Amino acid sequence: MLAMYENVNQKLNQLPPDYPEDLLPAIQKEFLESEKTIVVLDDDPTGTQTCYDVTVLTSWEIALIAAELRLKPSILYILTNSRSLSEPEAVDLALEIGRNLKEAAKESQRQVVVVSRSDSTLRGHFPAEVDAVAGVLGLAGAVTVLVPAFIEGERYTMDDVHYIVENEELVPVSDTPFAKDASFGYQHANLKLWVEEKTRGRIKASDVNSVSIEDLRAGGPKLVAEKLEACADGSVCVMNAASYRDLEVGVLGLVMAEKSGKKFLYRTSATFVPIRAGMVSGKLYVPQKEDTASSHGSLVVVGSHVPKTTAQLAWLLSKGQRQTLEVDVSALLQSQDVRGKAKATSAQVDAWLAAGDDAVIHTSRTLEKGSDAESSLKINSLVSGFLVAIVQGISVRPKFMVAKGGITSSDLASKGLSVKKATVLGPVIPGVPVWKLQGESKFPGLIYVVFPGNVGDEKALALVCEKFGGG
Repeated sequence: MLAMYENVNQKLNQLPPDYPEDLLPAIQKEFLESEKTIVVLDDDPTGTQTCYDVTVLTSWEIALIAAELRLKPSILYILTNSRSLSEPEAVDLALEIGRNLKEAAKESQRQVVVVSRSDSTLRGHFPAEVDAVAGVLGLAGAVTVLVPAFIEGERYTMDDVHYIVENEELVPVSDTPFAKDASFGYQHANLKLWVEEKTRGRIKASDVNSVSIEDLRAGGPKLVAEKLEACADGSVCVMNAASYRDLEVGVLGLVMAEKSGKKFLYRTSATFVPIRAGMVSGKLYVPQKEDTASSHGSLVVVGSHVPKTTAQLAWLLSKGQRQTLEVDVSALLQSQDVRGKAKATSAQVDAWLAAGDDAVIHTSRTLEKGSDAESSLKINSLVSGFLVAIVQGISVRPKFMVAKGGITSSDLASKGLSVKKATVLGPVIPGVPVWKLQGESKFPGLIYVVFPGNVGDEKALALVCEKFGGG
């Protein structure tokens, strides 16, 4: 029997009206007066999808972080890519970055607000990496505020249940393919039950606090602050949200509670980040012709396996003339000469790009799984390593490059293109950020599109390529 889901517009219309006041100016004033930098520890590069004119680091040496903090930015992203790691590795990394961040903040004399940015479909190392960061930064007693609402991607939290909009219906995330993820699967869309599930019962659902839509819209920031101040130290609080204004109210309430001495650590989606600094979320970037002035072809690399990506790839390949190469993952896992295969592929891609042909490299669409979460991550790592080797071997600079999938786009940037630092120009369509690579990378100034696996309709990938003049 098919599940019956609510129509999103009907549900949203049944909610109380948004809080009447625009709170971004007040949030921005408070934030600037605090003289802090929001440091986002992003578990894959798609978290930059709501920001613009900010720096993202793919490396976390103390000197590098301190140099950026001395510039007093409102927001600084550090790309951890921890979603590609096993839990013990992710915890070790969180501890290392936390220690480096603490030292860099001290050296630069800049106070920081830490956000652990993760997936709006609830995949990632929760609570392990959040607990690790909290411990090393002296935030062990902080309240973890859980805010997975991602407004640009129509991911809403209402009555403590987290939803994705599909075909104008509100689908609980537990009913989506994301909940069946080989490494990060889960059973509950109710976030209180999800917290109990993910903490293996250490935190009971009954002990998880929440700020409701009604609190936000009828009570405003003052009521939100009171509810947050009442949270027990070390507890978890769910922030419901179904609009940008809901998040504004929530953020101002958080700021008020922080001023009273309450400590918070944030585990959020991308929408929360700019609003925490009093900035508009999701301001679109309009491509400039000079960004992609080149006689070479463009390069699209697709690693993500989610059904949404597969549909987008099929649409892209049905439109326009593109040179296409499929990486047969099953054959790759059996191959005795992975390096040779990568080298031959790089040479082929170079020839296409030099001839002005747009090229698409994509993995085969049958998902190869291991016997458990860790072996599945190892398969993902091997495939990602092969794609990295291809990009490392390319010598012809593409007109622009699109990387599809979180782990894919992270590894191709940091390992394939040797990126240590990039400027986030903004999203080219909602939820799809554009980076401009900085000087020490393989192709300085290259436009690099970080395309999440789970964002956009079936035409979105083709639309992005079209916007940059590819195909």
